[in-house]
Amino acid sequence: MSSIRLVRPRGFVLASAALTSFAAIDPPAALAQEARERLPPVEVSPAQSRKQAKPAGRDAQSVRRAVPRRSATATAAPKPAVPGAAAQGQAQTPLNSNAVAESASRLGLTVREIPATVEVISAATMREQGYRTVSEVAQGAVGVTSGDNPAEPAAFSMRGFTNSQINMLYNGIKIGPQNMTSRITDTANLEAVEFLKGPASLISGEGAAGGSINLVTKQPHTGPIRNEADFSWDSLNSFRAHYGSGGSTNVQGLDYRFDISRASLSGFADDTNTKTFDVSGQLNYRISDSLKVWGAIEYREDRSKAYWGAPLVPIAFSGSHATSGIVSGNYVSNYNGTNLGAVTIDDRTFNTNYNVLDNRNVAQEVWLRGGFELKLAPDLTLKSQAYGYGAERSWFNNEVEAFNAGTNLVDRERFFVAHSQRLVGNITDLIWDSNIAGFDNKLVTTLSSSYLDFVRPGAANFPGDSVSLVDPNRGFYGLLTTQQQTARIDNEALSFEDRLKLTRSFALVGGLRVEHIGLDRNSTDKNGLEKANFPFTQDWAPVTGRIGYTWDAVPGLTFFSQYATGADISANNIFLLGPTQNLDLTTARTVETGVKHLLWDNRAEWSFSAYDIVRKNVYAAAGGQTLNIAGRQESKGVELAAAVRPIEPLRLWGNIAYVDARYADYNFAGGSFSGNTPPNVPRIVANAGASYRFFTPWPVELGITGRYVGDRYNTDANLVTMKAYTVADVYAFVDIPRTVFNAVDQARLTFRVRNITDKRYAVWGDPFYPDQILLGAPRTYELSAAFKW
Repeated sequence: MSSIRLVRPRGFVLASAALTSFAAIDPPAALAQEARERLPPVEVSPAQSRKQAKPAGRDAQSVRRAVPRRSATATAAPKPAVPGAAAQGQAQTPLNSNAVAESASRLGLTVREIPATVEVISAATMREQGYRTVSEVAQGAVGVTSGDNPAEPAAFSMRGFTNSQINMLYNGIKIGPQNMTSRITDTANLEAVEFLKGPASLISGEGAAGGSINLVTKQPHTGPIRNEADFSWDSLNSFRAHYGSGGSTNVQGLDYRFDISRASLSGFADDTNTKTFDVSGQLNYRISDSLKVWGAIEYREDRSKAYWGAPLVPIAFSGSHATSGIVSGNYVSNYNGTNLGAVTIDDRTFNTNYNVLDNRNVAQEVWLRGGFELKLAPDLTLKSQAYGYGAERSWFNNEVEAFNAGTNLVDRERFFVAHSQRLVGNITDLIWDSNIAGFDNKLVTTLSSSYLDFVRPGAANFPGDSVSLVDPNRGFYGLLTTQQQTARIDNEALSFEDRLKLTRSFALVGGLRVEHIGLDRNSTDKNGLEKANFPFTQDWAPVTGRIGYTWDAVPGLTFFSQYATGADISANNIFLLGPTQNLDLTTARTVETGVKHLLWDNRAEWSFSAYDIVRKNVYAAAGGQTLNIAGRQESKGVELAAAVRPIEPLRLWGNIAYVDARYADYNFAGGSFSGNTPPNVPRIVANAGASYRFFTPWPVELGITGRYVGDRYNTDANLVTMKAYTVADVYAFVDIPRTVFNAVDQARLTFRVRNITDKRYAVWGDPFYPDQILLGAPRTYELSAAFKW
């Protein structure tokens, strides 16, 4: 098999947070009900604005940035048709299966009605569980892990797949190659985060072998204006602040939503910090019963001084400072070639930042979106949205930290890359609700097109030096020489999705997507001269789809199965594709079956799924700067989630995910990785939690959540193991009566302890930087306040 040398490649789980929405379930005890009527539970998130339905009876981080290198209920309103408009009146279920995840189906189906595993984590859950970033949300989802660091904002693992094999969407729109465009994202302006598991190309297009993660911004609702504000501070001196407002204006039919948030999240490593700023707004205007229009704008900014991990160090060198339980294995440095033998993380490096003093990661993003919905006939609706997106990103860092067993120093190397990205597109749906030969049928025909222009100045030289392991002289970046790459991607797709109800309880759900992807690339050297074999063009035309069924065996009990396919660019990154390489698309397919059950008067819910995914024609990192071709990647697993409120004050939830992910036919010059596990994929991930509410004059709730993540490897070679870990958070909040703050309807004070046992653990390993490991944050304390009026 062939091997590609990059010039410098760069850059048990108990039910997730969604289960915390139990507070909306009707209490069985009269006393508790009276207590709630006197003092309703504080709801500091916006009025529920996920559509609800009737309940049933980084570039690969390294490659991310570039190649070479690395609830107060609002007044009920008619079900809105404009995107994101609130649909009121249906309580969330314990697993939030009443939500409509538009990134999983364009048919307007609830999670329970889709023949796939879909998880929707709401804003209320994010607030209650203290999820500050999308990475933290992912860690609370079933079977999902993440990098949880400014240096790895695109690092997610789901069902055995990572990074670019998972599509990141923004309100259902794919921005571009996920491992190049994703940034650390605060949750303050988000209404929900949706997780669709398994190949998802039917809805989100190329690049979704492992699934998709969709970020949904807060949306307007019809009803009285509601305002909210929240603030927090933690023991690392981090702070967050957010203000939001939304509701109906004095103009008949015009609703609005506005949010502004600011955060400064301090890292545990020296001189690390991430500052984010987000302003978003949307207007929905119902011109008539048959025509609605809407428009939205958002500006996002993040600036960080990044931490790139702790170096692997020989146990023999660290001596009494060697740690156990974080990493294990024997390792030869990928960067300098020295034999480190048995490795460890030196306890003197837990808080050490090896980045240069003038390091910076910066991004500014602007979104413009708008559209309409027109009812052409009682059973025929036309929806369309146009969008424009612009982003400027840059990374200016030292990113390699490799211990040298010959000098006992840490070898470092600089990296710079910038992005100037422009994206324009349109998505148009024609929705036909009909009756075919007596069978209810709904068909959505979607035509989408987009044009992406990507300009990427990057380093043409990579300065390096060596520093001491302890108290390093961090220095400055030094000389920078740049070169440039460009990429233009045209994408056009026609898709069909249909749901045919053969009986009142049995439905067939399926779809087909025909897509064209055109890539034009150019590359120049530091003198502005075109490199050999550039420019070049390549085209792909994948056909993907899904077919499945749902069967409501009894009211509330739904069985489902599906067969789905996906496709993505096999080289992992648009800038990794060389002009002389004949790389075809990677293809993926999944077979999945499962059950979803809502019972006990909506006080309990559980779901189970089993799946088998195969991805063929895979390129993967051999460890460090080399890509190898692997014939295929196989992933089999099961997922179980459950939640219950046995008595009104008590909530219990939990989930467990097991996956067996392996390479096959993965042979290359000098070896074989067949049978090895892909990087950052644990066999078992589990979350569990419990909370108890005391209905006192000032209601108090105590809660605890725990998370277990199994062993993982940091490269395809499977030489270094990142050891399994368990962490737990505890929290307590008090709801302050309105009599205390007359101008505020609801107020809540929360105290939270993250990682209460102060566990030291490896959270992620970048396969393109295998000489270092990203560590998880230590114990921190947080105070927060939230108000709604």
